[in-house]
Amino acid sequence: MIITVLHSPVSFYSIILSFLFFHGSDGATITIVNRCSFTVWPGILSNSGSGDIGTTGFELVPGDSRSFQAPASWSGRFWARTGCNFNSDTGRGQGTCLTGDCGSNQVECNGAGAKPPATLAEFTIGSGPEDPARKQDFYDVSLVDGYNVPMLVEASGGSEGTCQTTGCVTDLNQKCPTELRFGSGSACKSACEAFGSPEYCCSGAYAAPTECKPSMYSEIFKSACPRSYSYAFDDATSTFTCTDADYTITLCPYLPSQKSAANGWRDGGGLAETSSSPLSTWLSDVFTSDSSNVQSSQYLLIFSIFLLCQF
Repeated sequence: MIITVLHSPVSFYSIILSFLFFHGSDGATITIVNRCSFTVWPGILSNSGSGDIGTTGFELVPGDSRSFQAPASWSGRFWARTGCNFNSDTGRGQGTCLTGDCGSNQVECNGAGAKPPATLAEFTIGSGPEDPARKQDFYDVSLVDGYNVPMLVEASGGSEGTCQTTGCVTDLNQKCPTELRFGSGSACKSACEAFGSPEYCCSGAYAAPTECKPSMYSEIFKSACPRSYSYAFDDATSTFTCTDADYTITLCPYLPSQKSAANGWRDGGGLAETSSSPLSTWLSDVFTSDSSNVQSSQYLLIFSIFLLCQF
């Protein structure tokens, strides 16, 4: 019976059509998985001119997932809202969120973006085989607007690109410098959000890659999450490409290597800090007010400066 069904013309063409719908020129399937121990309310913002993917916000309980079909040439971003207090009307409930709030006062964000700080997953889906020059997808995880939850983006079934996993699996809320902490520590602001200075925001006289350089704060983000955007012009190590792929966004991802002292973070493929140089460790300790290692690191820093002065 099974063989008969699999070889029937209707079933065969159904399988082909299904494959084309989810993998062909129609774009990409993007799945959001919640592995956090708490409920989140993902928000979705489609860029101007992009097609609709069905919703702009929804509730996602721990262990649940939801998939969307992003059409060809779609671009936009996903993020997690946390600490929300929407009323019992799940579809149209009114309320606000502690982090990532989009200001709509509803579960749906209705075309509004996340209020910083929030971890962002950003996508530009290729146009498909009709335009070979633009068939690649571009994706990244950005901390430019700050951080609220760990996030991982994985490509599957793709080709012709890096197709690498990217994201930030480190709990930056635990490493956040005091002056960047949001509220009681539920999120970590970017330096731009915290201070508003052009040199941190890459604006005004600093609105060019040659003028806007990494700051001591963005370096802390980059050290913790090497593949994520740490500031506006962090393109070289933070943007990834793939063709004809589907994508999974995992919130609060679990990586076995996090509990392996022998492997450290190496199994994370550069998604989180592997090992820090004494200088970067000292900087992190200073700006996170961790005084336990500062004194010994100061001696090392002074010695390093002494050596540099000999050249």
